[in-house]
Amino acid sequence: MQIKKLIKSQRLRHYLMKCGFWLPDKIMLSIQYRLTFGRWPNLKHPERFTEWIQWYKMHYRNPVILQCVDKFRVRDYVRDKIGEEYLVTLYAVTTNASSIDFDALPTKFVIKTTDGGSGDNVLIVRDKSSLNISDAIKHIDSWKGKKYYIISREWAYRGAKSSQIIIEKLLESDANADGSIDDYKFLCFDGKFKYLWIDKDRYSNHHRGFWDEHLNFMPEVVSDHPTFSTPPVLPDNIADMISVAEELAADFPFVRVDLYNISGKIIFGELTFYPWSGYVRFTPDSFDFTLGKLFGQTAWVKKRI
Repeated sequence: MQIKKLIKSQRLRHYLMKCGFWLPDKIMLSIQYRLTFGRWPNLKHPERFTEWIQWYKMHYRNPVILQCVDKFRVRDYVRDKIGEEYLVTLYAVTTNASSIDFDALPTKFVIKTTDGGSGDNVLIVRDKSSLNISDAIKHIDSWKGKKYYIISREWAYRGAKSSQIIIEKLLESDANADGSIDDYKFLCFDGKFKYLWIDKDRYSNHHRGFWDEHLNFMPEVVSDHPTFSTPPVLPDNIADMISVAEELAADFPFVRVDLYNISGKIIFGELTFYPWSGYVRFTPDSFDFTLGKLFGQTAWVKKRI
């Protein structure tokens, strides 16, 4: 979102957006969209994917997504849909950073809040012995009270339960020099996989590539990170990943299903209903319309318009 470039401080952005809390969603979203793209969104008859996401924020009110955006409560959803074996190991869940028993934790772990998004509110610990616990507690406590809905107007977060702190196993892979793991993101419409993108080397030389539903690499499509000159080889069990993604997406008009694949083991990442919060530039621009057409053809949309 362009406002992030204009205002670097997350705290300041949050404060400024809170000042406009009284604005109706349609007006606030239109202003943010205009600041990002230099054009007003068509929210009466959306055509672009970026416009449909704003429309989704304003109109989709399935209470199930309140559970699915909560990083702790979604575990029950995943467990019921596809099984416990796809969940990352959970070490602890608490409401207070000072209650974390750091002595009981392994050398490596990840701390995050259950309502964080866009990579916010995440602390990656690779060596507990070098961690200043007092500073870590203060840092985690600084995440409290941030109402993300005020900024993004993403309804799922407005209705979410109070934020909690969860501590999970740190997922790593020897395949990437920077220790990151490849992130597989399946765009699903009416429970059917249509596009995949893969994020690779996120901590060093972040690249992102897109594949279509037939698993053809799309070198011409670029978003907010450079694409691959040579695409990575897809996992041998990519068909299983697609099946898992579609099972998790079956209840929704649109959702992005994030999965990991470490040495052939599929691990659930998250369910995202508003990718980029709807503020992303595609090259070519026509891809925005391609995804938008899929969104407009979902059964739920057709019932409303």
